[in-house]
Amino acid sequence: MKIAIIGAGNVGGTLGTAWAGKGHHAVFAVRNVNDEKVKKLISDAKGKATAATIPDAVAQCDVVLLATPWQGAREALQSAGNLAGKVLIDAVNPLESSPAFLEKGLLVGHTTSAGEQIAQWAKGAKVVKAFNTIGSMNVSNPKFGGQSATMFICGDDADAKKTVKQLSDDLGFETVDAGSLKIARLLEPMAMLWIHLAFTTTLGPNFGFKIIRK
Repeated sequence: MKIAIIGAGNVGGTLGTAWAGKGHHAVFAVRNVNDEKVKKLISDAKGKATAATIPDAVAQCDVVLLATPWQGAREALQSAGNLAGKVLIDAVNPLESSPAFLEKGLLVGHTTSAGEQIAQWAKGAKVVKAFNTIGSMNVSNPKFGGQSATMFICGDDADAKKTVKQLSDDLGFETVDAGSLKIARLLEPMAMLWIHLAFTTTLGPNFGFKIIRK
């Protein structure tokens, strides 16, 4: 697949290069295609990544990953051009971009979610919430003691979820369809739990959530 990556930070950069390593093509959607950080991501992808402006990247891809900070999500989507019909993977958690984000917690919740808000901003896109409940340092290798971490996804379009499930499976996750996009109201607090455990306890960031069955 050819995937436009909006947000070339820890999450977007890691997912883009990880998918490139699995045979997909990542197009890093950035303001400055000559940025040194972007050049390194392209180099790390070993011929399976390019860079383009946000609207150009989106235009050439059927799948788009949104991995910006929450405060920049709406502006990024507004600059993306026509998203109608695109599979839009929402990896954003609605957190404040400040050292106080742990104390303040989620900025959106209870009666809506970042995923649902993003669907309103990205008119016509097939939004799937995914890749928000584990740290970016683990997405390229979600194996822990021989077991695969569970990646929960949710969305309202069945075919879009199949596409995202394939991308998640390709990375090595056990992918679980959690339901409609409204379930992002549960997955975003779950991400907050991961962040809390990773950065305020002795557990550290090298863990993931796992469904265990009888």
